[in-house]
Amino acid sequence: MKPADEQFEYLKKGCVEIIQEDELKAKLARSVKEKKPLKVKVGFDPTAPDIHLGHTVILRKMKHFQDLGHDVVFLIGDFTGLIGDPSGRSATRPTMTREEIAKNAETYKAQIFKILDSKKTIIDFNSRWLGALTSYQFLELSAKYTVARILERDDFTKRLKTGLPISLHEILYPLCQGYDSVALRADVEMGGTDQKFNLLVAREIQREYGQEPQVIITTPLLEGLDGVEKMSKSLGNYVGINEQPKEIFGKIMSISDPLMFKYYELLTDIPIGQIARCKKEAAESKVNPRDLKVNLAKSIVADFWGKAEAEKAAEEFDRVHKNREIPNEDNIIKIVIPTKSAKTKISTQPLKINVSDSIQISDTSEIDIIDILVNNELCPSRGEAKRLIRQGGVHLDGARIDDIALKLELKPGKEYIMKIGKRRFYKLIPKEMK
Repeated sequence: MKPADEQFEYLKKGCVEIIQEDELKAKLARSVKEKKPLKVKVGFDPTAPDIHLGHTVILRKMKHFQDLGHDVVFLIGDFTGLIGDPSGRSATRPTMTREEIAKNAETYKAQIFKILDSKKTIIDFNSRWLGALTSYQFLELSAKYTVARILERDDFTKRLKTGLPISLHEILYPLCQGYDSVALRADVEMGGTDQKFNLLVAREIQREYGQEPQVIITTPLLEGLDGVEKMSKSLGNYVGINEQPKEIFGKIMSISDPLMFKYYELLTDIPIGQIARCKKEAAESKVNPRDLKVNLAKSIVADFWGKAEAEKAAEEFDRVHKNREIPNEDNIIKIVIPTKSAKTKISTQPLKINVSDSIQISDTSEIDIIDILVNNELCPSRGEAKRLIRQGGVHLDGARIDDIALKLELKPGKEYIMKIGKRRFYKLIPKEMK
């Protein structure tokens, strides 16, 4: 192991708060002296199937602990997920089924090793101990903390002031999370800044059970592509780590310059000093911010797909956006458009042209532009399709479409390139149906 002071300096990069710093230094020093790794716990409730870049902020910090020789526990909250974490919520979360929780947990296990070392990661499930608690033991746990202190949390205070209900099981959530730390005998627990209350409760619960309290490390919440709201799939401002390289690359290239430097800090291992120099040089026009953003996008894609795919994504991005060319054939989704009646579904899968998988759109070659967008699931609704056209987000063969009532006359034997937004390209292939 590296000396304790070196470990501390390495670990504090990108952290918002360490509670308490002197406790972490002491734990690290004892770990080095006794040659015994710390047990570092991070909990994830599998309430959604995908992991996005916002989750990787803390996954990277877990990897830092692994690199220093400590034991990292990726704790899947299959029990607490049934309750739903009230952190940052203005209303009670919808209850999930055990089947949904189990399915999402499996996808987590498949994704986390894009960052964590599979040979050094301990995966555990909190149903192993929480599900085994007797009613007596649960009452004993409930007696370890007061209702008054639970209601001090900001989320609950706001809901009480506005008359919004708080369910009893939500009050139990931080106690269950705290008991996780007792069961694991955690030395350190990490979470986003929105988790601070739960993490502090866990320290108290450990004390109540006669354990040395864990050190808390909070990490920043990563803003999404909009640069305003926390990255979230429900808000549509996220970058999923399982997305294709060109999608990840394109999304990173769309963020603002100020947000770029925060992404550099939280999503790469580049030293803070080097990031500060890049920021200064960009402000002084000594370096093009676009070049910095390209390097960032390459770094992030390489983390999940490898350097070769990162270079390919960069080349494709330049083809389409810098050189104003259409994407390579492999990156265009092909859609067969029947020009006479057919009773089957349309395929929107890349490179899978199957006339028998087509849907009836029109019995003539004149096809409503809105029908093309909606029937082929290029837009979720007719209203969204109209909005997209009015905002200039639809092009056909390089020409912008402005008329929401436009009817296209598509001729069999000819192919048409439709561009939606900045990065989505489709090849329309009219085919006369008999």
